[in-house]
Amino acid sequence: MRFKKYHALGNDYLVLQPDGLVLDAVQIRRICNRRLGVGSDGVLLGPLPTSCARFRLRIFNPDGSEAEKSGNGIRIFCRFLWDEGLVKDELFTIETAGGVVTAQVLESGKLVRVGMGVASFLSGDIPVIGTSREVIMESMDVADRRFDFCCVSMGNPHCVIPVPETNSALAREYGPIIETSSIFPNRINVQFLQVIDNSSIRIEIWERGAGYTLASGSSSCAAASVAYRLGLCGQNISVHMPGGIIHIEIDKDFNVTMTGPVAYSFCGSLL
Repeated sequence: MRFKKYHALGNDYLVLQPDGLVLDAVQIRRICNRRLGVGSDGVLLGPLPTSCARFRLRIFNPDGSEAEKSGNGIRIFCRFLWDEGLVKDELFTIETAGGVVTAQVLESGKLVRVGMGVASFLSGDIPVIGTSREVIMESMDVADRRFDFCCVSMGNPHCVIPVPETNSALAREYGPIIETSSIFPNRINVQFLQVIDNSSIRIEIWERGAGYTLASGSSSCAAASVAYRLGLCGQNISVHMPGGIIHIEIDKDFNVTMTGPVAYSFCGSLL
């Protein structure tokens, strides 16, 4: 079984072409294990047959669960398609479990722009339990802390927590508790958000099914959307993460476009 490995700001994925391949959760966990397998933050399976887009992609977390969407994963998949000669510099569409996105490979594969869809703050879209509402600046008690939070769906669920100053310790300590809170029936991705200025934010990330993460595309989209929704930033936002920077554009209807780098790592075979 051949694979190619890429990373997007330190968030790494293996791309496997299906060829009749069926993977179960045990196999995915073994492949992603950094001591016993190849090691990665997830597996991308595609391109797959589709009737509503040019390509279809399935995304798996390292715990074996399937993700609806991954911004970094999508960018990596786009670079893979470019490397395989399946796309050039034209716009194309990809179906994910979290919806269809539009993408374009730039700068000879070094950069990818993705239209990630509309950010939704509606509780039913995320989902968050309780009455139907926009989940904006609600409060929760987490261990010894109380946090105000916003929730947003980018086709996958996010809980964004504005803080005066963010750091990895916040994400590592409180992220796993928030991810599995009973108010989030499908679990949730967690971002601790610090606003730097009108066009820059910093986030630390705890990813559902993956844990502490150096960078995340969908998390960048979610956090930037919350910063814009709260009036803390404008429509063009640079999202700073430990792994690097992703640029986000948000229009007045909360259509979100992400632009960020991708790098090829290596290829190999799984026996």
